[in-house]
Amino acid sequence: MTASLENQAAEFQSQIMTSDASVVCVAVPVRVDAGLQYLCDRSPPPPVGGRVVVTVGRKQHIGVVLEHVPEGAVTAAKLKPVLEILDETPVIDAPLLAMLSWCATYYHHPIGDVVVAALPALLRRGRPAQPDLEYAWTLTAAGRAIDLTALARRASRQARIIEALTDEPHVAETALRARGHTRAELVKLAERGWLERHELAPGPPVPPRHGGSNEPTLSPDQAEALAALDAAGPGFGASLLHGVTGSGKTEVYMRLIGERLRRGRQALLLVPEISLTPQLVARLRERFGRQLAVMHSALTDAERLRAWQACRSGDAGLIVGTRSAVFAPLPHPGLIVVDEEHDASFKQGDGFRYSARDLAVYRAQQLDIPIVLGSATPSLESYYNASRRRYRLLQLPRRIGSAGTPRVRVIDLGRHAAHDGLSTPMVEAITGHLAAGQQIMLFLNRRGFAPALFCMECCRAEECNRCDARMTVHATRGKLRCHHCGAGHALAWGCPHCGAERIAVGAGTQRVGEALRALFPAARIGRLDRDATSRRGSLEAVLADVAAGSIDVLVGTQMLAKGHDFPNVTLVGVLNADQGLFGTDFRSNERLAQTIVQVSGRAGRADRPGEVLIQSHYPGHPLFGYLKEQDYSAFAAEALAEREAARWPPFSHLVVIRAEATERQPVFAFLDRIADAARAQRSEAAVHGPAPAAMERRGGRHRAQVLLQSPRRGPLHSLVDALKPDIRSWPESRRVRWSIDVDPLEL
Repeated sequence: MTASLENQAAEFQSQIMTSDASVVCVAVPVRVDAGLQYLCDRSPPPPVGGRVVVTVGRKQHIGVVLEHVPEGAVTAAKLKPVLEILDETPVIDAPLLAMLSWCATYYHHPIGDVVVAALPALLRRGRPAQPDLEYAWTLTAAGRAIDLTALARRASRQARIIEALTDEPHVAETALRARGHTRAELVKLAERGWLERHELAPGPPVPPRHGGSNEPTLSPDQAEALAALDAAGPGFGASLLHGVTGSGKTEVYMRLIGERLRRGRQALLLVPEISLTPQLVARLRERFGRQLAVMHSALTDAERLRAWQACRSGDAGLIVGTRSAVFAPLPHPGLIVVDEEHDASFKQGDGFRYSARDLAVYRAQQLDIPIVLGSATPSLESYYNASRRRYRLLQLPRRIGSAGTPRVRVIDLGRHAAHDGLSTPMVEAITGHLAAGQQIMLFLNRRGFAPALFCMECCRAEECNRCDARMTVHATRGKLRCHHCGAGHALAWGCPHCGAERIAVGAGTQRVGEALRALFPAARIGRLDRDATSRRGSLEAVLADVAAGSIDVLVGTQMLAKGHDFPNVTLVGVLNADQGLFGTDFRSNERLAQTIVQVSGRAGRADRPGEVLIQSHYPGHPLFGYLKEQDYSAFAAEALAEREAARWPPFSHLVVIRAEATERQPVFAFLDRIADAARAQRSEAAVHGPAPAAMERRGGRHRAQVLLQSPRRGPLHSLVDALKPDIRSWPESRRVRWSIDVDPLEL
């Protein structure tokens, strides 16, 4: 703390002894479970849900007021002062603040971290919550009299500004700055008397179109689903919309959203990854115009703040965002929709490990509004809730258009060897579809050229020095790279142990792309993976090329499964369906089924029948039987029966306590003590482990975990509450990095 702050605190302490200072409880982003108490001598005191500046130790922090503490509940003389009040009105309203407090308890995470997660980064740094005034610029009489030709010869940038304002009477400053002009340039021209600035009044919201000729005619299934949702009324109710790929779930969402907007209510649409679904955002923008606000991690801090402000003011009627958008302010809530509700990206993987899907259901119940969870491959938890009638089950079993469901065939790799990832039947099918002028998508969830560099003499594959994983070959760049920690070095084909020439084993998307170019030299081959779309705008460019027909065969990873709609794609090939077939995680088969169904759904949209070919060494596996029949409901029922027999979720509840460190011994010493302490509590919760993580060493750190499992949530959370204070006091806890993961998606 600086000397001036120390003096300020001392002066404040002397004043409060005779003043009517109030006590406030503040959520501060530090590692403490509860809010911290501070004294405030301002009148009125800061609002609950407003930001204040306080100190913890010698550091200043921006926190959020959780409550006003009743008089006499604490000893005021021992408290530090509130240094500054940043808001006159709450930035987090009472319902959202209550939900965040619940989150901190349920996920066993410090309240300060939870609360600040709901705010844009600029608000966490003290930026005013109210939006900046928007200005417009116009030409004065002197500006209109300027000789543009003469001005352009000596000051071309100034001439371009004058020219832009000549065409339009008023131009927003944001529009001028988007064209590359700076505020300093505009102010300079105003000082010369050529421009004048005035406040720009916000335009009225554009009402959504309704019943226009551009809206598609609903199918009978869509109309039935909408009728059921309308009949349910405006209050809370959770519905699971299980619609096969191409059945028109998005149009159902848009009709529901449009109806809420016409009533002056807001709708929140959560999607897994906006950057992978530009088609969806474009459709929503076309339908709802200025009422749309988009919130996701690829935005700049300023863009995120503007979107948050539009939500808070009610100007944004429709908010579309990724998982963090579940905390968006909703002063006029009317509807929440979670698209692709099964997607694992709705679960935060580090820090505050919340599930946006589960919090969306909680928030809808809290706000007493409907929520719709949509997917072609619902999570088994949601399917279970529908079977227990906790969720209303609505089905869209048929595709839009005359194409019907695609024909699915499994290629036995025991009979048809694959070369560079492609079997003979797959190559023959690609040949036929190309000859018919149609497009093909090939799915392989391995990027790079090959997953291993192997020496036949030594029988060794090159491994990462920091992870328990093999290095991936990126032959086009002459690199070996670890896809887990990012480490890499130059590719050397000679074995460092015996000098023999090594070979690239297996196929990645790069290798398949090269093989396709050799087999089909006239075809245009594209790639959709993280390597091919790392530059800004490259993803959109690839998708635009597919939509325009400029790509004949698209090879990609799971990015292919993200809701793309390309009517000319008639063949989808799954090149290695065995990945995940025998995984150690109890969700492995569920994830594999969801991925294959989602990827297969890209084939045969609109009026073009589709075909799906799946390559596997285990064609008789029961999972492929469900996929060939395209009966995800039957798969879900069978998978739930297996889960019940093994007592895995949703028939039990899990908490994982994870730890990691640069050395193995401290990790297991810490987790051994946790396991012993948990067993000593004699709770009904079972204690498993400690056990190494599936990949024990990653990024140079050893990782392990203890699993707590119980048929009821209450005893499980009581056990964690009992353990936490002791864990934090142990010396072992300071030698490791540890976390608590409630309802984990991965073990």
